[in-house]
Amino acid sequence: MTDFRQRYVARELSWLSFNHRVLQEAEDPAVPIVERLHFLGIYSNNRDEFFRVRVASLKRMLGIRKEAHDIFLGIPKDVLAQVNREVVEQQRLFDRIYQNLLAELKGHQIHVINETQLNEAQEKFVRSYFIEEVQPNLVPIMLDLAPEFPYLRDKSVYLMVRLSASKGKREPRFSLIELPTHVLPRFIVLPKEGDKNYIILLDDVIRFSLGNIYGTSDYDTFEAFNIKLTRDAELNMETDVSLSLLMKLEKSLKQRSKGTPVRFVYDAKMPKEMREMLMKAMKVTSSSSLIPGGRYHNFKDFMNFPNVGGKRTRFTKLKPLSHPDLPQGGSVMKVLKQKDVLLCYPYHSFYPVLDLLREAAIDPKVKEIKITLYRAAKKSMVVSALINAIRNGKKVTAVMELQARFDEQNNIMWSQQLQDAGATVIFGVPGLKVHSKLLLVTRIEGAKKVYYARIGTGNFNEDTSRVYSDHSLFTSDERLTSEVATMFRFFERNFEVGEYQHLLVSPFFMRNRIYALIDKEIALAKAGQEAYCIIKLNNLVDRHMIDRLYEASAAGVKVTLIVRGMCSLKAGVRGLSDNITAISIVGRFLEHSRIFIFGNAGDEQYYITSADLMSRNLDMRSEVACPIYSPAIQKQIRAMIDIQLRDNVKTRILDPEQQNTYRRTRGPKVDSHLAMYEYYRVLLGEKKD
Repeated sequence: MTDFRQRYVARELSWLSFNHRVLQEAEDPAVPIVERLHFLGIYSNNRDEFFRVRVASLKRMLGIRKEAHDIFLGIPKDVLAQVNREVVEQQRLFDRIYQNLLAELKGHQIHVINETQLNEAQEKFVRSYFIEEVQPNLVPIMLDLAPEFPYLRDKSVYLMVRLSASKGKREPRFSLIELPTHVLPRFIVLPKEGDKNYIILLDDVIRFSLGNIYGTSDYDTFEAFNIKLTRDAELNMETDVSLSLLMKLEKSLKQRSKGTPVRFVYDAKMPKEMREMLMKAMKVTSSSSLIPGGRYHNFKDFMNFPNVGGKRTRFTKLKPLSHPDLPQGGSVMKVLKQKDVLLCYPYHSFYPVLDLLREAAIDPKVKEIKITLYRAAKKSMVVSALINAIRNGKKVTAVMELQARFDEQNNIMWSQQLQDAGATVIFGVPGLKVHSKLLLVTRIEGAKKVYYARIGTGNFNEDTSRVYSDHSLFTSDERLTSEVATMFRFFERNFEVGEYQHLLVSPFFMRNRIYALIDKEIALAKAGQEAYCIIKLNNLVDRHMIDRLYEASAAGVKVTLIVRGMCSLKAGVRGLSDNITAISIVGRFLEHSRIFIFGNAGDEQYYITSADLMSRNLDMRSEVACPIYSPAIQKQIRAMIDIQLRDNVKTRILDPEQQNTYRRTRGPKVDSHLAMYEYYRVLLGEKKD
């Protein structure tokens, strides 16, 4: 059997390495202080999802060896042990960074205090806030009175309270309080004193008020410890054929919060007997992940840390730029008749997508709009524009992926609104997730159908377009638009797969077409010609694709990888990957676009794609890689890649040991996110403020 440990980095360990890069942003003194707190929140939110999905999957696969290798690139039992060790190490780093940030905040006149540090005026404010805002939303549960131990909800934080008496020999009692963060902010800003800002956490407002909560009892001493349970987020879909997909999903979502525990996080200062009592009551076994933590959990709330320090504590906002070819309010389709246009978010505004939909809605020659929706915004202007198009007599078809993880409920809501408005809603494809990012407008010009399309690397989501780095190609090129139309026919009639000469479409053709592109570079290298490929991804974990890149390296092909997240390929290993370099960029924006560039004997081939090189994307999802034929847009993509390859501020080297060493080079500092904005600003001809 292949020695997986020598050839690959286990998928889950590589993911933890990515989250460590997020934690590095929280530690970076060059990042504004409040943004560093936000990165702690992002790290924590990522880690929660990691346990809910990835660790849960590992636990389900314990005892399986051969079948698990291709999935995890390691033996689940061994990987899980390594994961637990790494999580504990990262938690220590997290705690140290947090304490350092609290100290640094004081230098910005921002003081995060707890219930023991309140002065008289602050005590009065907190007492009033508790009575008016907090107490009506609390439901304390006395454990000795409850018929059974209460069910702890996933993603919620609880205070485990110990009540004792300073006099007498009464046995202590225990109570459980869920923090009402679903209705109240986690951070409460106290009245400002001079130039000093004070903030207290909701947890400590409740700790301060424990006497109010339990004042009618015979106890006078109270201790409260933070606990949190993370559950398996896998959806167990019903097989009952009488149930629609929508009904099955709604039923399954109700069960998600009752998944098997995969992590129990507790305050490390909690007495051992209390912890053991909790574990027994919640049926958390020793095999579950036990994570000793600090005084607070659910640091994801730090993504909403209040901005009380002014502009100097936050990133300077970069206003999205209008594309010079698509000024807001102009005709998008008229421009696309002449040329293709590529937008790059968040540097460009998302509005051209909405402009195209609005133009299509009122154009009498437009007959139909088709779109794939994977993750829409909470208040989606895209869906609103589609509903408006229906009201204007257009036929609208929406391929809604109901199983977009953690967006299922949101997608159910939008699908119902679209159906109520009169849209045809297709709930994905049996056995496939529709992850393609496609929009197709059908217009009658003369006696001919003419298509206008948007093909992208990211979702139709105006919220994430402000922080996710993605690409959108707007085109009327018949070579591309006709094949987008073929894809929608497949979504509508799953037996019509169709033929594709230009688009790379999974799960049918993409894998082999990418192999062929790599093989061509291998043949060129063996013939003594220059051969190279540049691959930018979120994740690279498919074993067979990695092996093909190893083969390319051995043949002399220069392989350059820019991978934001998981990278199971080991770059720069003598005799295995000598000609492969791999980097990762983590900074103020989330790198989300996927790009392929192949040397092709001097006639470079460019693709943008919705797919990562993961088995699920290549074999179990509907994905699209779109060739870029416009020389001007090819030049634009190459400029972007060259900027990222010069980044010496936010780039980490992806070495086989996953050390996340920053790449430092001589010359001017290049933060690719700022450099990209400047590049597009110059293209637009704008002047600096």
